[in-house]
Amino acid sequence: MEYKFLGQINRPEELKKLNYVEISQLCSEIRDMLISTVSKTGGHLASNLGVVELTIALHRFLDLPSDSLIFDVGHQCYTHKLLTGRYEKFSTLRQENGISGFLRPDESEYDKFVTGHASNSLAAAYGIYKASVLKGENRTSVAVIGDGALTGGLALEALNNIGTEDGNLIVVLNDNKMSISTNVGSMSEHLKKIRLSPGYYKLKYRVEIILRKTPVIGKALFNFLSGIKRVFARQVFKNNMFESFGFKYIGPVDGHDVEQLETAFVIAKAQKKPCVVHTVTVKGKGYSFAEREPDSYHGVSSFDTVDGISVVNTENFSSVCGKALCDLAETDNRICAITAAMTTGTGMEEFSNIFPKRFFDVGIAEEYATTFAAGLSAGGMRPYFAVYSTFLQRSYDEIIHDCAIAQLPVCFLIDRAGIVGDDGETHQGVFDAAYLSTVPGMTVYSPASYAELIGLIKKSVLFTTPVAIRYPRGKEDVAFNFNDSDYTVFSNGGRIAILTYGIISSNAVKAQKKLNDIGMKVDVIKLNKIYPVSNELINEVKNYHKVYFFEEGIERGGISEHIVAKSKISNFEIFAIKDTFVPSATIDSARQKLYLDTDSICKILAGEN
Repeated sequence: MEYKFLGQINRPEELKKLNYVEISQLCSEIRDMLISTVSKTGGHLASNLGVVELTIALHRFLDLPSDSLIFDVGHQCYTHKLLTGRYEKFSTLRQENGISGFLRPDESEYDKFVTGHASNSLAAAYGIYKASVLKGENRTSVAVIGDGALTGGLALEALNNIGTEDGNLIVVLNDNKMSISTNVGSMSEHLKKIRLSPGYYKLKYRVEIILRKTPVIGKALFNFLSGIKRVFARQVFKNNMFESFGFKYIGPVDGHDVEQLETAFVIAKAQKKPCVVHTVTVKGKGYSFAEREPDSYHGVSSFDTVDGISVVNTENFSSVCGKALCDLAETDNRICAITAAMTTGTGMEEFSNIFPKRFFDVGIAEEYATTFAAGLSAGGMRPYFAVYSTFLQRSYDEIIHDCAIAQLPVCFLIDRAGIVGDDGETHQGVFDAAYLSTVPGMTVYSPASYAELIGLIKKSVLFTTPVAIRYPRGKEDVAFNFNDSDYTVFSNGGRIAILTYGIISSNAVKAQKKLNDIGMKVDVIKLNKIYPVSNELINEVKNYHKVYFFEEGIERGGISEHIVAKSKISNFEIFAIKDTFVPSATIDSARQKLYLDTDSICKILAGEN
């Protein structure tokens, strides 16, 4: 497609010069650009296709960058990036040294806040607004949040704190009936009732527009009718959750009608108090494959735009985990599975189908999931919480307070542990080993193969205390056999040892072979249980002249530091993630830069680095 308008828009104010016919053409160009680019770079497609008109309307309504616009999670900010001077760089989306797939203030003055995890937009947007008030500026602040992210506790805490305040905060509820998996719970049902019974809100919306445009008596009549409206609304709908929190409510509004959206935003701003604009959008809008299967097109790798995604059911750690848990549940009716809006991503789809009464998708609510799991455990069940490493971080307090202190046998199946690649800093699973090893009574395993993962899931049911099994994204590299011991030594008589765990173990044994080929004898100590550190392991480590630690996790507080502190060895080197965050890059490239790939290990031990 030849772009008539897209390449000419570098700042949001330039959008205000276009008429609605031209805006419609721009929307088509943006969707074409999104599909074309994401098919090459991978990224979040369906969510971005659904907010094209909404993003344009907000950019026309707001005075950016003086005002602020925050997209919750940030995975639907691609149109925003295209309209704020990043069109020429858009082909570098999520690539190494390219533009981020999320909001990054260090990338653009139009990105006001770092995003990547769900439910923080309301608190951040209101904080930015209050800062402008304290500086005497009174700028408008907008938070765009999806109906999925609204299930997060942080979003509800923000609603509770913001609703009674004054000011120009607009919460745009992007209601597409999806987060990643289909939304669940009473929040989803509440929004469904509003969508299915919109007559009252449409009437209210139209009358408000007419009265506000009527000179002299319009405002007074509007205020009088507003009082009647509140009584009428309470009778018809019992209550509206947002109005109960103290927000003004406008909607549902067609999220693909730019003119209607702009009018709604003008009305919202005129309220002079926090307001929710409820927009209804279609996830995947404009691309038939994504509209039919929005969950499949939420986060994608590269694909053919004509044929769509070729779905190949390849085996990976997530699918193996899900199958192993199903096998366990077949013979033990205490087994329950929990996920936080990630049924497909964590491989729990089969479990949800076979054991629906013992499967719980709690929405984007990891803290709740952890305490709910503790409650199930206290009640005699055996709960397994399948969660990405980066999202488990939100449950640290609940792990300590609700699981560990009571020593309840909750099992955390930690997916995407280690480097995850192009999603960058906000999604790397590099902190779990460090923070879980601070929790008394917690046992942590790090399998490097499918057989080890299956064996550990079977073993975990015997635990009477909290246990975590962390495993990487993707497929196994070396098919290690399950060894029910704390560690395994691959020895060839070396006085130097490589000590590592998880998927990096594959690189270590490959490096060992390469070094052996050049006459260098090196042993590999592969940890199976990474915490607590056993006395047997400490004694093993002390046998070596020098130990090289390779850890795909944060160094400070990591497993390597635990072993060094306990063993008191002096001749060692640690290669882990220093005091930094890991940016977007392929997994292989990131590991190479961190000296965790096979060639780097060889060079380090051979003294070439």
